[in-house]
Amino acid sequence: MTDDTRTDSGLSADANRRQVLYWRLMARLFSADEQPTLEAASVAVVDDLGLPPALLDPGVSVDNLVQRFPELGAELKGLLAESETGDESGDKAGGESGDEAGGESGHAPAEVGADEVRRAALVSKLLLNVFSTGTGNVTATDLARWQQDAGWFEEALGCERGTLRARPGDSDLGGVLAGLEGDLVRRMRLREVLADPALAKQLTPSMSLIEQLLRDKSNLSGIALANAKALIRRFVDEVAEVLRTQVEKTSVGKLDRSVPPKRVFRNLDIERTIWKNLTNWNPDDQRLYVDRLFYRHTARKTTPQRLIVVVDQSGSMVDAMVNCTILASIFAGLPKVDVHLVAYDTRALDLTPWVSDPFEVLLRTTLGGGTNGTVAMALARPKIAEPRNTVLVWISDFYDNRDLLADFEAVHRSGVKFIPVGSVNSSGNASVDPWFRQKLKDLGTPVISGHIRKLVFELKSFLA
Repeated sequence: MTDDTRTDSGLSADANRRQVLYWRLMARLFSADEQPTLEAASVAVVDDLGLPPALLDPGVSVDNLVQRFPELGAELKGLLAESETGDESGDKAGGESGDEAGGESGHAPAEVGADEVRRAALVSKLLLNVFSTGTGNVTATDLARWQQDAGWFEEALGCERGTLRARPGDSDLGGVLAGLEGDLVRRMRLREVLADPALAKQLTPSMSLIEQLLRDKSNLSGIALANAKALIRRFVDEVAEVLRTQVEKTSVGKLDRSVPPKRVFRNLDIERTIWKNLTNWNPDDQRLYVDRLFYRHTARKTTPQRLIVVVDQSGSMVDAMVNCTILASIFAGLPKVDVHLVAYDTRALDLTPWVSDPFEVLLRTTLGGGTNGTVAMALARPKIAEPRNTVLVWISDFYDNRDLLADFEAVHRSGVKFIPVGSVNSSGNASVDPWFRQKLKDLGTPVISGHIRKLVFELKSFLA
């Protein structure tokens, strides 16, 4: 029941209760120490609302809370999306009432009822569980629990689980969530977890986790190595499914009209046949007499297209390494596309023999080290047999040897479709050397930055 009693501050009792919950939330986010007064007041508010005390316990996961109190699950979904709308309407209502009242500030505080207090309690639970990650070592159970809580948070925002963390570049909040997850992974004793099959099964593959596995794979053996490979394989398959959906409509080769169409029924162009024979319409017997059939062209030019992908495998480009090896394998499965893959840091490695299996490619890479693209160019340029039928995709942050620019200019002049890419990751966040960015723009080949679908679009345009 809403209490309309006003305090000295002019706020209703419900508004004060909501403030108590948010003050307590802020105190817990910035300090692990409890504030007895705020804790006691929050317990009283939650009890008055008929909500379980576990709502205030950050040690209780959202999953666990919903299992014990199923009715809360429906309230949590879309909760934050609703609150944004509610706040906007509340501000508007408050502004209008303030104008009518002619108050000193011109705005009266928006009315707060018991529903808003209840929402504040639920929102506080989500925010505390997701954004208060503590310090020290993290177990696989801790990580799995956080990922579940983050999933509830994403659903509260009206998103599907995992989407914000998978595309952190689409929003600042997505970047924050991905950063929190990465920090938890770094604090986890990964080798011990991987050595325990029961704990390893609790791990949810993510880009942060895969990065750690790729960095540490040389130190793993036995059960730990087998579990690490299983996680990498699982993640590769999940990402490949998403990318394959984006690529699957790619058609390779343009229609070759120099080749007569096959005169079979499946190629019959009915609409064109009717249109071309309309002069044969007999109004007396209401019949169209067809004296000529028209067929669709289906033959396509079969000139093979060569796709050369060069990937900087230094530590800053882990997302690009994972995504591009998977993307290269998908294009390698298309007819008439000859795919080559080169990875480099201070040395270059030709990974073309394994290009169809991104899992094997990733196991053969070594993340980290310096960057020298000239060694990669030495491997890539001999692969250019027919420049007009070749696309060279170069993925890097371009903090590299500036002598590379001359090579880029020569490749571009030869007729090769040159596509420099600054980031092809889920985040789209990558720092690109400003010098190279400007020089490549002047060359007419601006650096692509953003989501990997931008690269997919460029490649599909070339191969169509």
